[in-house]
Amino acid sequence: MRRSWPASLAIFYCDSKEDQKKSLRGLLSSMLFQLCDHSDLYYDILSHLYVTHRHGAQDPSDNALVRCLMDILKRPRQAPVFLVIDGLDECSNTSAIPSPRRSILLLLEELIGFYLPNLRICVTSRHEDDIQVVLQPLTFRFVSLHDEAGQIGDIIDYVRSIVATDPEMRGWNWGDKQLVIDVLTERADGV
Repeated sequence: MRRSWPASLAIFYCDSKEDQKKSLRGLLSSMLFQLCDHSDLYYDILSHLYVTHRHGAQDPSDNALVRCLMDILKRPRQAPVFLVIDGLDECSNTSAIPSPRRSILLLLEELIGFYLPNLRICVTSRHEDDIQVVLQPLTFRFVSLHDEAGQIGDIIDYVRSIVATDPEMRGWNWGDKQLVIDVLTERADGV
C-alpha cells in the first residue's frame, strides 16, 4: 500500500461466533464504513444511501449496500482500494439459499467480473471445496500455507509455549504434555 499511496483498505474478519461477522450484510456494512472513513468522496456516496433510506429509518437491502460499494469502487480516477476478507470458511455454508458463504462468494465473483483496475482483493480461508471451486478460476495469485513446514512449525511452537506456560498444566507429567502437543498440532489442519 505504501507504493500506491493514497489507497484505501477495508478488512473483514469472518467469525462464526458473531452474527454480524459471518454474513454478507455484515461484510458490506463493515467495508462501507471503513472505506468511507478514509475518504470524503466515499462518504458522500454513503450519505446518499442514508438519505434515500429515510435518513436511516429504513434498513437498506443487501442489494442497495452492494450498489453503494460498487459506486465507491467505480469512481473515476480511483485510488487503489484493497479489500481483505479473512477466514471466509468461518461463514456458514448452510442449506439456506444462498448460504451466507455463498452470498459472499457471489459478491466476490461480481466484483472481480467488473475488472476494476484499482481494486485488489485478498481472501483467506481454510481449504473448502465450495470456496475453492468459486475462487480458483478468479485467482490471480494463489498461496497455500496448509502443508507448509513453516506453518506447521509455527503451530507446534505455539502449542508448546501454551503447554509450557499454562498454570494448570505445570503439574502434568511430560508424557501428558507431549500428548496434548501431538494431538493439537495434528488436528490443527494448518490453522
